[in-house]
Amino acid sequence: MTSDGMFRAALGPAFDRLHPMLQRRFGVSLAAGYSCVGRGTMTRIRRGPWWTVPFLQFGRVRRILVADTGDDVPFLIENYPYRDPFGRETVTFVREYRARRRPARFDATMVFDPSRGIIVDYLGTHQHLAVDLELDVDGSGGLVLRSGAQRFYEGPIAFRFPMLFSGYAELHERYDDERGAFHVRLEVRNRVFGFLFGYEGWFTCEFPECADAPERLKPRRHERRL
Repeated sequence: MTSDGMFRAALGPAFDRLHPMLQRRFGVSLAAGYSCVGRGTMTRIRRGPWWTVPFLQFGRVRRILVADTGDDVPFLIENYPYRDPFGRETVTFVREYRARRRPARFDATMVFDPSRGIIVDYLGTHQHLAVDLELDVDGSGGLVLRSGAQRFYEGPIAFRFPMLFSGYAELHERYDDERGAFHVRLEVRNRVFGFLFGYEGWFTCEFPECADAPERLKPRRHERRL
């Protein structure tokens, strides 16, 4: 993996088309020696119809999904590189939302799969769900991320997660030079039931030096299988 990290490895030459601030943000790696901590506001967090609530609440237990909604919600994202117990370079993508008195947290950790040349996103506190990520760069130098196949792992149990019970995520992130901030927009949809969850907002980033991720951001269990 290059010093620019797993996003450079996954995007290849397209990484150079990202806005320079996005190159820095997604260049977090152990070799680079820095992390990325973003703070801002989600102007809107929303969910689908009432029947999506049990689905979202189930995901909330293991910090796989966020069930809260609201406007102008304080937001924090922490991206730290570390080496997991299997020797793989990993980057945390832990998000925290304060729509209520008690914050809601969405845990994700990413690793690069060199055999397929893609990033695998492990979701939740126990890395139960492994999601393949498809990456692209849009005409304005923004990052486009789409989720693909999903696999469930728990002990000896392993199976491809049926998408009837899950959702496909599409994320767009760009940097606004005039505002001096990052803009992010996410939607999660089910092919049968439609819109499940989404948010949109703005944040700014700091890039603290680091050589490891804080223990509070690491999953409680690491999964070897990709």
